[in-house]
This record gives sequence, C-alpha cells and structure tokens, in this order.
Amino acid sequence: MSEGAEFSRLIDLRQIGQKPVLIEANETERRRLAGRFGIPAIESLAAEVSLEASGAKVDATGRLRAEIVQACAISGEDFAVEIDEPIALRFVPLGSIAHSDDEIELDDAACDEIEYEGTAFDLGEAVAQTLALAIDPFAEGPNAEAARKAAGLSDESSSGPFAALAALRKDG
Repeated sequence: MSEGAEFSRLIDLRQIGQKPVLIEANETERRRLAGRFGIPAIESLAAEVSLEASGAKVDATGRLRAEIVQACAISGEDFAVEIDEPIALRFVPLGSIAHSDDEIELDDAACDEIEYEGTAFDLGEAVAQTLALAIDPFAEGPNAEAARKAAGLSDESSSGPFAALAALRKDG
C-alpha cells in the first residue's frame, strides 16, 4: 500500500508506544494528494493518532485536521474548507479479513479494517484515505446561490420531483 503513496508514514509494530503519533504532510505531499483527489489544493494536513496493539492487530483512533481548497459544485469557484474528522481504524495482518460477496452491515461502533503485510503498516496512507472520504464532492461554496440565480435555476426545494428529497436533506 505504501509504494508510490503520496503521504507514506510507515509504523513498525515493534515501535508502538504510549504516546500518540503526530503526522503532518509537507508541501510536496499535499500537492500530490490534491492532484490525486482532484481538488485545487490542500493547505494543511495533520493527524494525531493513538495506537493500541493487540497482538498483530492495531487499533488507531484520533483526529484528522485539514484545510483544503475545492471547487464549488454549482459555480465552479474555488473556496476554502476546513475538515476535522475522527479516525477509527484497525490494521490487521494480510489475509485476516474474510472477503465475501455478501453484503454486510456495520454498526456505528465498527471501524474500517486495513490489511498490512510484514511488521509495518502505512498510517500516512490511511490518513490520506480518511481525508479522501471526508471531502464532499458536492460541496457548495459561498456564491452557489448567486450562480444558481444567474443561470436561471430555481431552488430545488421549492418545487419539482426532488422537492420532497431536498426537504428531507435539510431536516436530516
């Protein structure tokens, strides 16, 4: 998983201690990740993660904080977004995850499991993947409503086939 990764931070199982691990992406890593995620920029990316080993399994909990620039889904204009996302992952040895074609349902307490090979796992890549999942691909910038009006688009919540869905989205 770490070969060629834009933000690789290998953690050796034998070096896991009591203190949280602090990782931060440098300018080159942020630029490469922005390209990978298709956004204009990542201004900052840092994570503080506590690691708790139980045999070959490692639970990783903490927070990811990032400042990114992305394009508005409506106007296309770039705008700044702050991301503050919890991290809850479990690193497991390769082959420990039972793969099935059956659909399974996870509860809120379940964490994502990431397989690793050997005696080290890539915490940086896991943080990068967490950031990718936290980016809203349909985020609207501050000028979205003005762009809608300028294009003659009506507010979807006022009428039309999607009005009920839009109302549910606003309530939830």
